Amino acid sequence: MKPLIRKLGTIDCDLVETTPVVFRGRLYRFEYVREGYAGNTTGDSYFRFVDRETGVPSPGFATGYHLGNVFVEDDTLYVTGTNIWDGERVDLFVSRDMREWERRSALDLPGWGIFNTSLCRAEDHFILMFEVGKPPEVAGVPFTARFATSTDMRTWTLTPPECTYSKERYTAPHALRYLDGYYYNFYLEALPGPAYDQRVVRSSDLITWEPSPLNPVLVACDEDRVIANPRLTADERRRIATAVNINNSDIDFCEFQGRLIINYSWGNQLGIEHLAEAVFDGTEREFLLGWYPAG
Repeated sequence: MKPLIRKLGTIDCDLVETTPVVFRGRLYRFEYVREGYAGNTTGDSYFRFVDRETGVPSPGFATGYHLGNVFVEDDTLYVTGTNIWDGERVDLFVSRDMREWERRSALDLPGWGIFNTSLCRAEDHFILMFEVGKPPEVAGVPFTARFATSTDMRTWTLTPPECTYSKERYTAPHALRYLDGYYYNFYLEALPGPAYDQRVVRSSDLITWEPSPLNPVLVACDEDRVIANPRLTADERRRIATAVNINNSDIDFCEFQGRLIINYSWGNQLGIEHLAEAVFDGTEREFLLGWYPAG
């Protein structure tokens, strides 16, 4: 039996690529706030953290950056983001208090088109998964996972070009985890229809990947439309009730108080998108191993 993900419903509109994260004992949602998001009066995109219990946001940072992700190590926040949409550069923002941020260059790849990023720790190094749409010799069929490694969060080295998933078809990567010698890549699979669902593959070398026999991880359904945020307006509720829903994408998650908090998006995969929350009643270890019951 596959790991049971309980969908709780929609919490926002036009907010995707979010990451639940625990920092100093509190649960936050890291948010990539797009220029057109309701309530964004800055005229530009930026990143922020929202306290899940209180709803209070941190000061915004990384103005103009896109497609952020966050990783925590030793009470330090590491946020990755692209300098422009479909950009050539990934920068790293580092903070211990959500207020003062140090910017570091992670990747600078002229001619490449970079989108989502995900950062995690392996046994003796950190690994950054990033989504590429070009050039064709790197990406193949957009969108494709590539990888870079670091031992100090300052100097990053691309892995060999055969470390990828997958140049043969649309397999947009979003969340990377590492456990007991395996890298787990949670990605978006394009299907006829059209439709898009969330799946997982794992690899010990970033070259040969094993799909879970229990895929898909998430698929679009009417549970996505449940209202999980009482502050949503009447107009937002009407939109949620009638919006085209052909995808579950952009999954990310963290363990908090013995269970997994999961964020994902749903919509038409063409810009009309909604943020939803789900839970798995178990640890991250149980969740990852649960997709591969044979061991």
